[in-house]
Amino acid sequence: MLGLIRQLPVPKPITPKTHKLLDYLTIGAFGVIAGLCWGSKRRASIAAIANGAFILSYTLLTDYDGDGRRPVSFSTHGDLDVIQAGMAAIAPELLAFRDSGIAHVFRGQALNESAVIAMTDFDANEVKAGRRWFRRAA
Repeated sequence: MLGLIRQLPVPKPITPKTHKLLDYLTIGAFGVIAGLCWGSKRRASIAAIANGAFILSYTLLTDYDGDGRRPVSFSTHGDLDVIQAGMAAIAPELLAFRDSGIAHVFRGQALNESAVIAMTDFDANEVKAGRRWFRRAA
């Protein structure tokens, strides 16, 4: 189920390095949303903090380079991205701000995240990982 977005037949121009940059931009965007909403839409602010913290946690643990220095593979990162897109999409319903304008920002981010997932080459660094394993086994 998680891999359905990733298997869409679209070009895969987004490299792990580019994806990492997009992750940090997304974390920053959720931080800005949290700050802007804190005074008037506290639930949306909390949703933004939760989404940003979730992305930050697995971004810091992701092995974008395929060198094995971090515990989360880039492929697993893609599965976590799918979960995060779902979190962003459902947050307005769960936290009861679906009728406010900020709900569109969360839904838009979920749609954007889905497009990024579909266009990311999550297998780009798997070759490096395979070579590393071969060298260790020899």
